[in-house]
Amino acid sequence: MNREKDANKILLYYNAYSGSGVFKNNLDHIVEKCQAAGYQVIPVRAAKGFVINDVLAQIDQSEFSRIIAAGGDGTINLCVNAMIENDIHLPLAILPAGTANDFAYYFELPQDIDYQLDVALGAKTTKVDVGEVNNKHFINVAALGALIDVSQKTDPNLKNAIGVMAYYLKALTELPQVHPIPIKLTTPNEVYFEEIYFMVVMNGESAGGFRKLSPQSSMNDGKLDVIAFRKMPIVELGPLLFEVVNGRHPQNKNVLYFQTEELMIESTEDISTDIDGEHGEPLPLHFSVLQERLDVFVSEYTWHYD
Repeated sequence: MNREKDANKILLYYNAYSGSGVFKNNLDHIVEKCQAAGYQVIPVRAAKGFVINDVLAQIDQSEFSRIIAAGGDGTINLCVNAMIENDIHLPLAILPAGTANDFAYYFELPQDIDYQLDVALGAKTTKVDVGEVNNKHFINVAALGALIDVSQKTDPNLKNAIGVMAYYLKALTELPQVHPIPIKLTTPNEVYFEEIYFMVVMNGESAGGFRKLSPQSSMNDGKLDVIAFRKMPIVELGPLLFEVVNGRHPQNKNVLYFQTEELMIESTEDISTDIDGEHGEPLPLHFSVLQERLDVFVSEYTWHYD
């Protein structure tokens, strides 16, 4: 079947309160532009993931051209989890509208809403991996450690008002209380015993505003990038932070970095976790990769793989 000719519906999944909530002001414009391109828009308002899951369980995929998800990484995460749970293989377009838009940043999506819609209504897609952790899925990053508590305690209104700086300012006030956590990391090839302050398992390359947190990541290589920040003297945190900003930290002695298709994380302590900016699963965590599970719309002019 020619999807562009016969499938004239678009499912628009949106979070009205992502970021500063400005998406609501653009909703009519988005519908207008989709209709002008010949599509019928089926809007679905985000509501803790339950609604999108129910909708995708009932739709006829053959009637739809694509799904457009408007919101931050958490909203995209809910959409992708529902797509996988219901075996939906429609291509996914992204309208970044949240406090955290690291998934969209990876694809170099423009900031202007009209240009974003040009990409969303275009024809060029690329294959993208999806991370899996304890039978749930993530698009960009899973994180764990003491700093996750800081993030989850940060006032959501403050996050929306000043963005990622809210995390950093809050983290600075909590540094004296941060202590290293013992973990065991098991891969198919090696076992690591470490004491860490914080670690991330990355599918993308940026998180929390750090654009080069995982500079060697690729979203279609079938691998996850693991970055753990080891126990270290406090005086070495400042220089390490500078290296993180510039993407040079994987070679630092205080950082454990490796790539793997599968990972188990265990600890004797209760550790807070975060999946794409939302509360994550309790340990132990088992990670794997669904290689090239998604088709994501990208710009015909700016996107390419290294």
